[in-house]
Amino acid sequence: MLQGTFVALVTPFKNGSIDWTALEALLQYHLENGTTGIVLLGTTAETAGLASDEKEALLRFAFQKIGGKLPIMIGTGTNNLHQTLASTQKAKEYGADYALVITPYYIKPTQNGMIDYFGTIAGKVDIPIVMYNVPGRTSINMTSATTVALASKHKNIVGIKEASGNLVQVTQILRDAPKGFSVMCGEDALNLPLIAVGGHGTISVTANVAPRLVSEHIATCIKGDFAAGAKQHQHLAKLNDLMFIETNPIPAKEALHMMGFIELEYRSPMCPLMPPNREILKAGLQEYKLI
Repeated sequence: MLQGTFVALVTPFKNGSIDWTALEALLQYHLENGTTGIVLLGTTAETAGLASDEKEALLRFAFQKIGGKLPIMIGTGTNNLHQTLASTQKAKEYGADYALVITPYYIKPTQNGMIDYFGTIAGKVDIPIVMYNVPGRTSINMTSATTVALASKHKNIVGIKEASGNLVQVTQILRDAPKGFSVMCGEDALNLPLIAVGGHGTISVTANVAPRLVSEHIATCIKGDFAAGAKQHQHLAKLNDLMFIETNPIPAKEALHMMGFIELEYRSPMCPLMPPNREILKAGLQEYKLI
């Protein structure tokens, strides 16, 4: 069953290209620090700024380095059905454990439209699919009823990354979805409460910089030790806030640069932190003894 700590991995760049040395170091960092699985080509990876050949090269490289060592989830969703189908089929061919498919952004489909969209993908590509509900990025919310309907009808729709921030909606999904369906938190600040109502783990931005702290926290919560989990949650609260002091993945990449993992390079329109926020982030990382 899908559970634990999956990191939504950043894409390191150097001189305009993917930094393969840095990417290998990041993958090794997660292998050594308890991360359950890796998400490639998600929002945090600046996927919208990557060319098709770069995406394919990144996947080949990552599977060569960690294939079989950790579960791999590939972001394949777009707002174009045929493109999403093609990318999801490629994820299957690469041997991915899961395809992460976002709700179609910009289009603002109806709930029936999303049922048709996800149903078509699930019917045409035989790979475990994790739906991704993030209204703040897409301007559309997938309701609990839609999620449950899709999970009940399609056996290969195995989970959802829930980043709506709506714990009532999450509770309804967990109550009504078929047994074995996973709800993964898509907002680090809500990891503990989401697992407390029955969730199964996180797809985390914060895990980029503190994989051991996040993985230990999620393991504690899954075990049901919410007294210890609450202390860990409170300890991580400031770091979670820092990772969103500006638009993700700007702070995470700044932090990894300060930690010596990557060059400070983005794909436009992503850009470096504003100087005052950089100083706030630096002080926070020092507080957590990450630099």
